[in-house]
Amino acid sequence: MTTVLYIIVFLSALALIALMMIQEGADQNSVLMGVPPEVLWGRNKSASRDATLKRMTVISAVVFFVSTLILAAIS
Repeated sequence: MTTVLYIIVFLSALALIALMMIQEGADQNSVLMGVPPEVLWGRNKSASRDATLKRMTVISAVVFFVSTLILAAIS
């Protein structure tokens, strides 16, 4: 059981890091490994891209915190 929780924590942490790197900052454009976001999402999809990235970030953060709390309670 704890091994599964460790894997979930690890994967959700990686997802959070990747999602935060992809999102644009308030004053600059994001670049993930040299690829501008327009290449990944298209030029006219900024609103849907931002909403999708925010939703994915929130979901991965909730999974990370819940699995970490469960892991701490079990240990």
